Amino acid sequence: MSTTPISLFNTLTRQVEAFETIDADSVRIYCCGPTVYNYQHIGNLRTYIFEDLLTRTLRYAGLKVNHVMNITDVGHLVSDADSGEDKMLVAMRREGKSSEQIAQFYTDIFFDHCTLLNIRRPTTVCKATDHIKEMIELIKRLESNGFAYLAGGNVYFDVAKFNEYGRLAQLNLDSLQAGARIEVDSKKKNAFDFALWFTKSKFEGQELQWDSPWGTGYPGWHIECSAMAMRYLGEQFDIHCGGIDHIPVHHTNEIAQSQCATGHIPARVWMHGAFLVEKDKEETKKMSKSAGSFLVLDDILTRKLDPLSYRLMCLSASYRSELAWSWQGVESAHQTLQKLRAAVVALQEQDSDPPQTPSAKGAEYAERFRQAIFDDLAMPRAMATVHAMLSDSSVSPAERLALAIDWDEVLGLGVASWKPDRTAVPAEVKDLADKRVAARREKNFALSDQLRDQIAALGYTVLDTKDGYTLKREQ
Repeated sequence: MSTTPISLFNTLTRQVEAFETIDADSVRIYCCGPTVYNYQHIGNLRTYIFEDLLTRTLRYAGLKVNHVMNITDVGHLVSDADSGEDKMLVAMRREGKSSEQIAQFYTDIFFDHCTLLNIRRPTTVCKATDHIKEMIELIKRLESNGFAYLAGGNVYFDVAKFNEYGRLAQLNLDSLQAGARIEVDSKKKNAFDFALWFTKSKFEGQELQWDSPWGTGYPGWHIECSAMAMRYLGEQFDIHCGGIDHIPVHHTNEIAQSQCATGHIPARVWMHGAFLVEKDKEETKKMSKSAGSFLVLDDILTRKLDPLSYRLMCLSASYRSELAWSWQGVESAHQTLQKLRAAVVALQEQDSDPPQTPSAKGAEYAERFRQAIFDDLAMPRAMATVHAMLSDSSVSPAERLALAIDWDEVLGLGVASWKPDRTAVPAEVKDLADKRVAARREKNFALSDQLRDQIAALGYTVLDTKDGYTLKREQ
């Protein structure tokens, strides 16, 4: 393990704290995954890049990482609170497909986009619909502990019985009026109570329902994450991550129900990624699906920009700071990425042996890089160190190459393994990919899988996109 201490910003305390794991030499992390009713826009993907940087940094420090991510395929209403209809129902009506078909399609697209962004797959990916039993058992515990009540056919969490409610978001319930933050539900004792289980909804047509002690229905969104985190990480784990928008409702409610079931807060450290924002002359606003227009990774691919350019753009700001989106910004990052790759290729082509021991200058750069990434993921400082090191001719080419390869384990820019593409995609590969599109259109998924395997045998990975597909050459 690294001797350089790790410090992380904890939303719970609003402080940068020395990070200490519960278990020696290992860390357990839960990250809120996508609600798979639509594409994840590039603002969503910024959060997953931040979480990937975190897990890579912890592994770089010598820790074994158990990273769990959920897939929400039921129960997430249009509002993060208890108003509106299930987002999966919205997608069913929009696309004329079953919720299972929609969930699988957008889950596959999400992980294809993660591959393009070099986001490593979590240790465990768990679907909400596969863990209804765990959710029911957790609700029963809350009911037994006196924190849940049945009203109008639904089961609600009784916020008034939990004195610490709102600690994460620094809410003061006494100063809030009913309905100020969420839509008033006449079934609730308090406007801030939230649903653990629905049997009677405000809308019709819920496709996915299960039997429960309270009647046939489906879970609330918040109980899902608590139940799955406990299932795979235990009642208390090291870090819980998500977007900053999860703080006031989702993570606040997660803490309440988990703590009231177990007697302790589920995660010691809570980390949140800031918004990707769009700026115009009049206002700054976060990128969101509810606004009706948003950018997805395919929009970057359409402009013939390397998707890792967007990852590099995200490294230009702290994960806790808003990042302004612009095409100029990602195009600039694309040029910077090409220069980094060219610098590494030039070092690879120089015939020199690395030193037996690091030079004093090389060791200094290595320490600067460690101090940056272990200081709450200070990636702008880390990238400044990368540029300075690569241009420092006082460090041998072989040592600079070794440092670049080592650091890319954290940065994930692929500069160490990248080689100039001097050949076009063979016509045979393109033909197979086109046939696969036709097979998928005809719902011949067996043939589609067979064609994907043939493409892989020729050294390419085919990734589905909104407009068709893209081909990635395997290194």
